[in-house]
Amino acid sequence: MKRTKTLPALFCAIAAAAAFSPAAFGDSKPLSLAFLTNNPSDFWTIARAGCEQAVKEVPNVKLEFKMPADGTAAEQTRIFDDLLVKGIDGIALSPVDPANQTAMIDKGTEKALIITQDSDAPKSKRAFYVGTDNVAAGRQAGGLIKKAIPEGGKIMLFVGKKDAQNAKERIQGIEETLKGSNIQILDVRTDDTDRVRAKQNVADTLVKYPDIACLVGLWSYNGPAIINATKEAGKIGKVKLVLFDEENDTLQGVKDGAVEATVVQNPYEFGRQAVTLMAKKLRGEGLQIPETHAFIVQTRAIDKSNVDEFWANLKKLRGH
Repeated sequence: MKRTKTLPALFCAIAAAAAFSPAAFGDSKPLSLAFLTNNPSDFWTIARAGCEQAVKEVPNVKLEFKMPADGTAAEQTRIFDDLLVKGIDGIALSPVDPANQTAMIDKGTEKALIITQDSDAPKSKRAFYVGTDNVAAGRQAGGLIKKAIPEGGKIMLFVGKKDAQNAKERIQGIEETLKGSNIQILDVRTDDTDRVRAKQNVADTLVKYPDIACLVGLWSYNGPAIINATKEAGKIGKVKLVLFDEENDTLQGVKDGAVEATVVQNPYEFGRQAVTLMAKKLRGEGLQIPETHAFIVQTRAIDKSNVDEFWANLKKLRGH
């Protein structure tokens, strides 16, 4: 993490296993690395800043930052294969469809160091994962849902793809936390990262279930889609909203009281740690990989009490 006074206030402390000194690298062989996202969301702007910081800290590293324009597994696979053909040394991948991309990842490990970030592919041969403990993040969201609707009620979950590992784990964490409560999960509505469809899913839910108590968005862009559809239906304040991530509309919703809370990750550290840890691994710098093969970056709940501080520091990271 960049050593400034603003970041500790923005994000929780990171596991000691992920702490390292750029000075340890010295003059090392040049490396060509890539950071490959799963969609073009604004969420990744912060991850890019973390990648750029790592390139400043770690000598002789060139980085390609790639975002699939349509958020599909096919487009991501094409980019992944192109990077391997170019002779890339390492790729940090957020797999769109981990189950069906496991063979792709395994084949890629024959040519380059492959790690996952943001969303894991635990059954693949990837070297390690950098990102959120998504089951724990789901449990955190579950606690926020219980706080938002203490009397219980019906809720609907929204996400891009249910089979993405981070989606599955967040749903698992929410289900674990809500088990035995008076809160009923009606369904999980997916949109394949189509923002128009994401908003329509919310609008349809509000019409079909007029007694819905809470709407829950699991991916970054789901937040603005939920807020806008709820506003258009005239149900802001009547239906509670619990979201993920830190898109501007989401944070404005928290500030305005339209959103109960949002669980934010730390994409800056996804980028910074992914690049730096890949370099250490490739250069034989004695990287200590946890037994879980996961470098966990902590999440944080943002509500009306801390949104101003968080957003101000976030804007500094984004360069605004």
